[in-house]
Amino acid sequence: MVRHPLAPEQIEAGRRLGAALRAARAGRNPAEVALEAGISPETLRKIETGRLPTPAFGTIVRLSEVLGVPLSELAFVWRTDPALSRAS
Repeated sequence: MVRHPLAPEQIEAGRRLGAALRAARAGRNPAEVALEAGISPETLRKIETGRLPTPAFGTIVRLSEVLGVPLSELAFVWRTDPALSRAS
């Protein structure tokens, strides 16, 4: 399977998602959150820093549950480009 490079918009969406998850973690130990979500702390770190801009859907579902953030809210963050919102 050929994997195409991500578009800049996808990379930025991943950064927004990571920032939202980091904010939702709000001081909780990242290793504990990762363990509870069934992922490695390194995976969580990569998602939160935007180095993994397109995490697996199941990973986001588990993080949503562990952090108590509705999945719809994370989807909104991923889809919403603040630059476009300011242009309105």
